[in-house]
Amino acid sequence: MGIVIFDISTSLDGYITAAHQTAEVPMGPGGDAVHDWAFGSDEANATYLQTAGASTGAVICGRTTYDTSLPWWEANGPTGEQRKPVIVLTHRAPADAPSGGVYTFVTGGLQAALDAAREAAGDADVTIMGGADIGRQFLTAGVVDELSLHVAPLLFGGGTRLFGDLTDHVKLTLVDCLPTPTAIHLRYRT
Repeated sequence: MGIVIFDISTSLDGYITAAHQTAEVPMGPGGDAVHDWAFGSDEANATYLQTAGASTGAVICGRTTYDTSLPWWEANGPTGEQRKPVIVLTHRAPADAPSGGVYTFVTGGLQAALDAAREAAGDADVTIMGGADIGRQFLTAGVVDELSLHVAPLLFGGGTRLFGDLTDHVKLTLVDCLPTPTAIHLRYRT
């Protein structure tokens, strides 16, 4: 069985979105810049993304991430042509999921979503992505083995805080650090 990784991009001041989010601009004005590292031409970032993605067998995300990302992900999900299974933790499955999509909607809570993701991933890793709240819930539940942060050289000053409501202390051990011009990639073992 693989490990569980919470993987997320953040601004240097700890926001995963910019302020003033709307349905049309879910990351807030300028908020997409936290992901520039993943879409640029920097070879170190591309290699990092490819290496990290190779160990992923399934992805868990929350309903908000699904709803706001579906226009870009479409039926293939965040892994594109690799079409790795995506477990969407939600209170209610959508009526209009894309035909032939990689999505499984789980309404039974965190453990049910983790169980479904582990089954789908087999011996590969489970990656929790997209959503500070869902990440905090899995961290608080004590099921995250590694935290993978991509810290962009940005100060948002407001938006969605990554760890704003984390109530428990979580001791971390640095296992990898890769600085690039558009992000510092940090991996911690919990």
